[in-house]
Amino acid sequence: METGLIELFSALGLVLAVEGALYAAFPAAMRRALAAIGSQPDQALRVGGLLALATGVVIVWMVRG
Repeated sequence: METGLIELFSALGLVLAVEGALYAAFPAAMRRALAAIGSQPDQALRVGGLLALATGVVIVWMVRG
């Protein structure tokens, strides 16, 4: 498998592991967070998603630089 695909699947696995750990450690808080997200307008979710995307790209750029 190509190195890029290995890194992509490694990153995906890490994201799933962190998210799974949050659900396992704090199930009630995650339920409240998801309920709060459901009541947010689309524009707020879009802005939050773009900020998360930009933050992720900056972190990868800094680490992999």
